[in-house]
Amino acid sequence: MTIRFDNLSVDFDERFQLEQINWKIEPQQHWVITGTNGAGKSALAAVLAGVGDILEGSAEGMPAKVGLVSFEAQAELIAAELKKDDADIMDVITEGTSVKDIIAQVSDNQTLIDDLVAKFKLEYLQERAFRKLSTGESRKVMLIRALASEPDMLVLDEPFDGLDVDTLAMLQAYLSSLIKTVPMIMVLNRFDEFPDFITHIAYMDHGRLQLTIDKQDQQAYDELYKLLHLKTTDLQVPDADPETAIPALNPQDPLVKLNGINIKYADKAIIKNLNWTINPGQHWQLSGPNGCGKTGLLSLITGDHPQCYVNDIFVFGFQRGSGESIWQIKQFIGYVSTALQWEYRVSISLRNVIISGFYDSIGLYSKYTDRQRSIADQWLALLGMTDRADQPFNKLSYGDQRLLLIARAMVKHPPLLILDEPCLGLDDMNRQLVLSLIEKICADSETTVLYVNHHPEDKIKGIDQYLALEKNQ
Repeated sequence: MTIRFDNLSVDFDERFQLEQINWKIEPQQHWVITGTNGAGKSALAAVLAGVGDILEGSAEGMPAKVGLVSFEAQAELIAAELKKDDADIMDVITEGTSVKDIIAQVSDNQTLIDDLVAKFKLEYLQERAFRKLSTGESRKVMLIRALASEPDMLVLDEPFDGLDVDTLAMLQAYLSSLIKTVPMIMVLNRFDEFPDFITHIAYMDHGRLQLTIDKQDQQAYDELYKLLHLKTTDLQVPDADPETAIPALNPQDPLVKLNGINIKYADKAIIKNLNWTINPGQHWQLSGPNGCGKTGLLSLITGDHPQCYVNDIFVFGFQRGSGESIWQIKQFIGYVSTALQWEYRVSISLRNVIISGFYDSIGLYSKYTDRQRSIADQWLALLGMTDRADQPFNKLSYGDQRLLLIARAMVKHPPLLILDEPCLGLDDMNRQLVLSLIEKICADSETTVLYVNHHPEDKIKGIDQYLALEKNQ
């Protein structure tokens, strides 16, 4: 059946509006929705899943059952699981919903579920609580849920982000096997991730569907590619705040030294006997498949992992377990991750999100200085968000939130900047901005960068140290 939007305007809880959308999806068409951060890509895809309030216009031929994968849907599941922590007031310790039960919520086709779990290699996670998964693992569960629901349409918002190379190839092949029976709408920022079976592209800007093209129209495709690959020039990283400078470290000491590190969950060893030293001035890329322990290893460095006290860890002049506080450790670290973005749920202004980086806080609870405000405004100008300085953070698009959190991590020029998939969810233009900023930090500052990444093309000039983890069987 043909899906048709005629002059459709949709409101999303007063956070965002789509305006006067005219769009027709014919049978056997498979679309990519693209555009810059905040353009309305995810909102348009969400309308197909029944999200949003129609203000005017019409939507005809809507699918009865939609398999939806998106950062927003994933965050909603995480938020629902986090609410179970409220049970603590009743002296009940909740483990959260298991992966098996999370998947069973959408399908009783156990044969299909078992096949998908095997394809994604998640058999060993069936009994683990969903909220305790790594970013990549929880993304895989979201994909299994969507595919297992046997939908009339798949709506996949950045389905490949956070997946390792092998999983990405498997998913591409599996989706290709469905194209004759299930229409697909994808939100993708990377042109190099467009599957071969995509037939049409929709370009969004400022909440409006500005352009639709047939992917076979090479001239139109090239023009759209150039539009989304604009590069920001004349980048300049704002200075740190000299009045709240981080204490000086001994330049002869390593920033991080891990000796014979082991991480275990129940009877499963994730990391075995790992030695790793990060010296000042070195820039590292950490890679490996989903479930190999990248997130756990980072948590040992930041002090957030419960097993950091049973391992031999030296960070920023402290031997872990020698009486140091976690804030003595965190003051030397700038950190960006998807998990941080899920935790950063407070409603404060964009300017204050950046300023909170000076205090390593989620939210802002201290009186800031004029100098800190000025530095934050310089970051906003660099990101093209000056006119939104006083807007609430939780009303930004996912990609714009990520940009703000990167600025928050960089604002104090920390000795160690940990970037866990920093380009996740960003469009090409903002990705180039982020990568250029990181390159500048590598070249022009005393900050050491630890960069976690799945995409080989997102290499950073200046990073020449590599640690590749392997998944223990």
